[in-house]
Parts: sequence; structure tokens; C-alpha cells
Amino acid sequence: MAYINQRKYYTNDGVNPTDENWGSYQYISLEDIIKNFQLMYSGNHALINNVSRFKILFHAKRGIQELNYDAFKEIKALELKVFDDLRFVLPADYVNWVKLYLLKNNVLRELTENIQVQSAVSFIQSSTDTFTYDSSGNATVVESNLDSERKDGSLKSIYLNDEIDENVNPNVNNYDSDIYNYRIGARYGLETETANINPTFTIDKKAGVINFDSTMANQQCVLQYISDGMENGDDSKISVNKLFEEYIYAYIQYALLNSKFGVQEYIVNRARKNKQALLRNAKIRLSNIHPSRLLMNLRGEDKWLK
Repeated sequence: MAYINQRKYYTNDGVNPTDENWGSYQYISLEDIIKNFQLMYSGNHALINNVSRFKILFHAKRGIQELNYDAFKEIKALELKVFDDLRFVLPADYVNWVKLYLLKNNVLRELTENIQVQSAVSFIQSSTDTFTYDSSGNATVVESNLDSERKDGSLKSIYLNDEIDENVNPNVNNYDSDIYNYRIGARYGLETETANINPTFTIDKKAGVINFDSTMANQQCVLQYISDGMENGDDSKISVNKLFEEYIYAYIQYALLNSKFGVQEYIVNRARKNKQALLRNAKIRLSNIHPSRLLMNLRGEDKWLK
């Protein structure tokens, strides 16, 4: 990005949003990356010549996408309320989820992914192999029993959030209750994978929604996820952390050489090794390994097991 004075950085000269430039110095724009590459890495006396700007742009964006998938630690978060339909629509720039939380009583509670099927498609049937079709010849779809039972809470669960015992006796999980003392050992051999009292979820990637069990109705949900950094197709907003700037140049150079006919193999291998080395260096820089953090981890190893 272009250098700006401190007034524009802090206030954006009074133009909304006033925080638009905060933290912007950490990044270099996609446009600057393309211009710098054309100026310094391509030309008549360079390994790469007679290459169109569109090819450079394509490989630059592919490199940025790859960085967003695993190298960048830029996790987005979205909070939405889950209503009675027990669905959370995935964000428009969603690629993969990191964590999911229930926000309740001022506490973030991490949720567990349900290993059971939580949603299904159901066709109207008149017999075993006879379906009802619409005017287009497609089978008529209705809400499945699985979905309706999940929404009304009647679907049994292998998780502890089933709450059937709580309906019978509200003090069943009250550790201060005398009734709890009678249940000592009742959960011996419990499957720890399903030992979770919080709501559970499954992600339907094709439908673009997260499905929850009935205990999540009318609760606040926070989704942490990663995107591909393409800013919904607006190239003017795409940027890269400056720690990865040299890597992006090396990625573009390798991608162009690797796809070009007649380039000697040792040149391609050299470009590939240079790309990998720069990626390792950038990841180390971004890791921010501070002595204080190492000290905290070392102190954690001295805890007594009780």
C-alpha cells in the first residue's frame, strides 16, 4: 500500500470507516505484488519474459489462497443466533471451519462435531420402489423424520446432552446433590468421545449450513473459520502479509517456469527449492516464538497430576 501520514492512518481523514487503515502497514496489496514482479522478475534479460499480466495475476492469487489455507494465522469469526430451525448458514467467504462455540452465561463453550447423521433428504413414497414426482420428473422432497425429530428434540443422542435423565430428575448431574451419590460408578466405561454435555453439530458443506441438535435452539453461536483471502472477488482488497512477500514472488516464478515449455529441469527444481525455503522462513517469522510464551509452556509441564 502507499505510505500515508498518521492522521490518515488513525482517522482516515474523517471518512467512514475511520478504522480502515488500522494495521494496514503489515500488508502489501495484490496490485503492488503484480507491479513489483513485472518490474524485477520478468523482462528481456530475465528467466521469465513475454508473460502476460493475467498469468502473473492468476498465479499470485493461487499462491495467496494456498497461504490462507494453512500458513496464515488469520482466523475470522462470525456470531449468529441459532433459531428453532437449528441451522447456522455458513459465511459467504467460508472455506473451512476451525472451532465452533456456544456463547452462554458470558462463557464460550467449545462444541463437538457429531459423528452421527443429523440431516437427510426424504422422498415421498407410495411403495418400496415407487416415488412421487414433480412436473420436472424429479422425486418430490419432504422433510425427513430425522430432521423433524432432531428439531423437536425427540431424536435420541449418544451424547450426554440428551438430557433425558435431567427431565426425569433435574438433580441427576448436580454434584452437590445427594441423588448424585447414588449414581457413582454408573458411567463407568463411558465412551469419552461422546462424553459431552454441550450441543453438537454437523456441517453440511453442500447445503452451506451447520446443523445442530435441539439443545442449541435460540442460543448464540460463534464460528471461527478460514477463508481463501480473495475478498469476495474484489482484487483491490486482496493483500498479503509482508512476511510472505518474497515467497509470493518465488511462487509466481516457480509456477510460470514449471508451466513453460522448454525450461530445463534444473532451473525448475531450483525455483521450487527457493519457494519452499522462503515459505519455511516466513512461517518461522510469523510464529512469534517469544521467550515468555516458552516459559509459560515449560511451567505448565511442572503441574502435578491429581
